[in-house]
Amino acid sequence: MPDLMRVEDIAELAEVALISAGTTPENAAPLARAVAAAERDGIASHGLLYVPIYAEHVRCAKVDGRAEPRMERPRPATVCVDAATGFAHPAIDLGFEALVPAAREYGIAALAIRNSYNCGVLGYHTERLAADGLVGLGFTNAPASIAPAGGKRPVIGTNPFSLATPDGKGGASILIDQSASVVAKSEVMKHAREGRDLPPGWALDADGNPTTSPDEALAGTMAPSGGYKGVGIGLMTEVMAAALAGATLGIDASPFSGTAGGPPKTGQFFIAIDPGATSGGGFASRIEALVAAIGDQKDARLPGSRRHAARARSDAEGISVDASLLEKIKALSA
Repeated sequence: MPDLMRVEDIAELAEVALISAGTTPENAAPLARAVAAAERDGIASHGLLYVPIYAEHVRCAKVDGRAEPRMERPRPATVCVDAATGFAHPAIDLGFEALVPAAREYGIAALAIRNSYNCGVLGYHTERLAADGLVGLGFTNAPASIAPAGGKRPVIGTNPFSLATPDGKGGASILIDQSASVVAKSEVMKHAREGRDLPPGWALDADGNPTTSPDEALAGTMAPSGGYKGVGIGLMTEVMAAALAGATLGIDASPFSGTAGGPPKTGQFFIAIDPGATSGGGFASRIEALVAAIGDQKDARLPGSRRHAARARSDAEGISVDASLLEKIKALSA
């Protein structure tokens, strides 16, 4: 039977487990908040399921739980953070402290993060920029798992990008968060752990043939979303989050799963834009009209709406957490 929990309790549970594994409180807290937010938004694949993996990676030194990210300002509107092979979340927090005021002062600002780790739900971070009244655009690269069009050997990761627009009420009116693959690789890993077949179209085996076996998929490649167009999105993200950030390319990064390979040293890249600097005062009305044009259509769904609906249910009813997973994480804390 699943247990019902509050978001605050999930964050505390994750934080204690991460600290017990050897993470400093300063690094554990922002990651635990992101884990709880994923559960609240119904994105279980990036929630508590990941906490045992995070703990394992701290213990095997795939990620440095005691890292201290370092920030530089090479240009007035450019922020760079070296995550020092630690978790992405404290590095992003540090970068946002400079990114947000820089965007307000100059109209647009960029944040590059290198030597980083899995940043979880990318839209969680861009939505924070929208909450500050900025248009947030984010990219993060991952270990290679997608082959190029016509190829069989992976060269780019699932490489999501995210766009969040401010709603003027401390939230996001539009929240796009999508990977270059049909689904995130964590979903395939989740199916493998649960012994379930994949839906058709999610992945390819090592010979480039479609497969519904999660084990064959993990030995093969992820299917790009929209065929060659998904590969293009993945390459764009690789340019932004790896090349521009000075981070490790997906072809050279160690896996986000398992204990082999050392720190992945991947990267993130964020662009924050003050809409008042470019729109001539018409940004809010245009976004409202765009949102209304979608909302007025029966059964049409605005990007981010499912996440917001799950968030409202979680706040009203509590968050359902599998009892066995709960016990596993409590054991980590012990």
